[in-house]
Amino acid sequence: MIASLFIFLASVFCESKTLALQIHLDRAGYSCSAIDGVWGPKAERALRCYLADRTKDLKPALPSTPEQAYDRYFANAPEPFRIETVTQADLDALVMIPEEPAAKAKLVRMGYESIKEMFAERGHLSQIALAKLNPGVDWKAIRPGTKLVIPDFPSIAEELKAGDRGRPNRPKRPEAALVKVSISAATVTALDAAGKVLALFPCSIAANKAKVPPHGELKITSYVARPNYTYTPDYTPPGKKVQRYVWPEGENCPVGVAWMGLNLPGYGMHGTPRPESIGFTGSHGCFRLANWNAARLYAMCKSGTPVVIEP
Repeated sequence: MIASLFIFLASVFCESKTLALQIHLDRAGYSCSAIDGVWGPKAERALRCYLADRTKDLKPALPSTPEQAYDRYFANAPEPFRIETVTQADLDALVMIPEEPAAKAKLVRMGYESIKEMFAERGHLSQIALAKLNPGVDWKAIRPGTKLVIPDFPSIAEELKAGDRGRPNRPKRPEAALVKVSISAATVTALDAAGKVLALFPCSIAANKAKVPPHGELKITSYVARPNYTYTPDYTPPGKKVQRYVWPEGENCPVGVAWMGLNLPGYGMHGTPRPESIGFTGSHGCFRLANWNAARLYAMCKSGTPVVIEP
């Protein structure tokens, strides 16, 4: 079974170098958010930044196609995939998230709703790309022992452990000396003390320009793994008391798996349960990242890390 999967992987790997290029860029720290095998602006920006950091050319010439870029820069890179087995624990962890705010507040946690969602996030993939990597899988009838092919990345749990500064023997991530948020490019960039790029993440910003934080210097003042979320309705009828609900932590929590609050009340950088939406406007003012990128950024930062908001 495993041998036949690796044969299949070899064919996918050769036929979809765009997918492999996105995976290797992400592994190098240059994310296109959800890996989907489709070449677009976020993937091109990741490649451009990857090349700029290595050539010191701010506007490097890109290869004509992503296939050429893969052949030139990653042809000899390690195998980007792994095979994971669905366990009973994975199935037991699934939840059904209700629509009503009060019902959500009664949940123990806001975890994954499907195996497809769970394993797509483990592989930094869109759910469509996960299905293409695993043809023939009946996603509505997943059983323990089902084997799935996903790109090989550290887990979100490992990234969050890496961010626990007080934890002995925690996994290592380089520490960011500065985080830059570009409003025009919709990106979050972590840099070390020498100004070297540690990671580039696409982000979403506020749809309402009035809610976009002002340009300038801020800093991280709150730093929370697996945060809960206080929901307040957008509208309360006149004369009625505002009803707030505390929703529990989990991958489908509106603020995702990590929260890095800024010294601007109500603003922060955090995850989201909808990675395919990243790069588009739509937040209430915060900077949203794919959950895996929020966890990686969390692992690089700490309370007090400076954050610069740029045009």
